[in-house]
This record gives sequence, C-alpha cells and structure tokens, in this order.
Amino acid sequence: MDEQAPGYAFKRAVSFAHTTANGRDSVGLWNRPALLDLVSDLLMLFVALALGYALFIWFLSRPIFPLREVVVLSPPAQVTQSQLEYAARSSIQGNFFSVSLDDVRSAFEKLPWVRRAEVRRRWPNALELRLEEHQAVAYWTVADSDEVHLVNRQGEVFVAASNATLPDFSGPPGSAAYLLARHREFSQLLAPLGRQPVEVWLSTREAWRLVLDDGMVIVLGRDQEKAPINQRLKQFVSVWPDTQAQLGAQVAVADLRYQRGFALTPARHDPLMKGVQ
Repeated sequence: MDEQAPGYAFKRAVSFAHTTANGRDSVGLWNRPALLDLVSDLLMLFVALALGYALFIWFLSRPIFPLREVVVLSPPAQVTQSQLEYAARSSIQGNFFSVSLDDVRSAFEKLPWVRRAEVRRRWPNALELRLEEHQAVAYWTVADSDEVHLVNRQGEVFVAASNATLPDFSGPPGSAAYLLARHREFSQLLAPLGRQPVEVWLSTREAWRLVLDDGMVIVLGRDQEKAPINQRLKQFVSVWPDTQAQLGAQVAVADLRYQRGFALTPARHDPLMKGVQ
C-alpha cells in the first residue's frame, strides 16, 4: 500500500487538476450546451431557408408554367399589331411566375402613341394588357428648331407620326401645356367670329401670335398689366364684324398690341410674319 501511495497520489493530483481546469473552462462557449444548441438550430434554420429558397427559384424556372398569350383589354387605335408583337417578344422572359411585369410594361410604354400601360397576370398562362394611348391635339415645334412632335390632351409632348389636321404650336421648351391652355382660351374668345386659331406661337420674350383658319394673323404681343391679352382679343372680336364690313377688303394682319385699338394690314401687302413681335 505504501509503494502504491505515490502513484495513487499522482493520479489524484491529475484528476484534481483536470477538474479544476474544467471548472475554469465552464465559462467558455464550448461548455454551454444550451447556447450550442441554439447556434446549431439557427444554422440549421438558415440552411433550410437557403435550400427552400433555391428550390423555390428552381421550381419557378421550370417550363411547367409557360406564358401562352397576351390579352389586350383595350384595343388600340394607333398602335399596330406588329408593334404589340414586337414589344411582347422583346420583353416577355420566363414563365407565369418569373416574368418581370415592370419590364413588360416598360417595353409597351416605349411604343409610339402609348402613354401608359398596365400589365397583370391572368391564371394560368396569360398576361392582361391595358393600354392608354395619346390623344393628339396639336403639333409641337420647339422655338428655333425644326423638330416637330405632337401634344396630347394633357399637354404632354410625345413623338409619333401623324397625318391628322391639327393646330400648330411653337414655343420655348417645356411650354407645350401652357400653349394648350391658352389655345383653349383663344378658341373660346374667337368663337363668336366662327374662327379658330390653327397656329399659336409664343416667342422667348413671351410675345404671342395667332394664325386663324381663314389665314389672318393676329399679333397679340406680350401681356400688359393695364391691357391683358385676353381683354384686347375680346375687344377686337366685339368690333371686328362691323370693322370688316366697313373695310370691304381682306386683312392679312391685325396688330392688337395697342391698349386702345389695333392696326390692320391689308392682304395685298406681304408682311414679314416672323418679324412681328
């Protein structure tokens, strides 16, 4: 027993040291079973979610939900069938679930005459398309430019080809909506004469000029505080029938830039229309 005591004492010392070391390590991460279980569960959840998402994406990309048709709910008046087919072929990618509706909508809105497009899914294999077309009310020419576009009912400028008979607007960039509003005002004021403005011109100095459907040019000039444009035009309309009867001649230009009257240029003259400010 005495000979084995040192060895026994040695074993006891080692065991005690190990226990003491474990006691010190018990505050570390690897000796916290509950925390390790939580970390493990979180990792498993993350892996499960990643696999589920990958499986979902793979499932959606399978050719089991193909798109077979585009249903146009609002038959267009200006957009052609070939334009619709081109927009569909160039933008529809993927199946019923994976197709990007924003990309499809953007492709159709790039077509001439299309102001707005709405695209929705129709189960199980179609897309619904609703188009809002521009309604052109005038041609538009930017001042000091030869580019001719169109103006819609909302006063927006768009690019498209048209052979329709429409009034011509010309003005500084960004003033199309303003010209459209003033054109409506001028049309109402000229209605008693049975005349309509077929050209509305606004200079960079904010001077106005009209061309009526009978060819007469009305120079309005700039708005004046004491004599606004509408007031001068209304006064001209009220006296013009009697004035025209007294003249007995065709008038080419009526200059309304005066506060208390107007100047007339007979048709036999050849006034410089562009020079009238």
